[in-house]
Amino acid sequence: MSATDEQAVPRFAPGVRLKFDEARACWVLLAPERVLMPDETALEILRRCDGEASLAAIIDALAADYDVERSVIAADVLALVADLRSKGIFR
Repeated sequence: MSATDEQAVPRFAPGVRLKFDEARACWVLLAPERVLMPDETALEILRRCDGEASLAAIIDALAADYDVERSVIAADVLALVADLRSKGIFR
């Protein structure tokens, strides 16, 4: 998956999952040997990374839901996915 290819479908790498942590009372991204606590913006993106929706579909849905210019949303989504991909969160 190329981080700049909006047709790509982001999928969590094996062993990575998004889960609500009762002890911390927040959402966490669990990965082998690490726990990431996404902020609200990242969480909205990660919830939509279901292995079926393309980056373009995720960007379009977020732009519509938050009434924000698509190009602004696209930059944020692509940057987050690229960063997490470099850390092995996405395959």
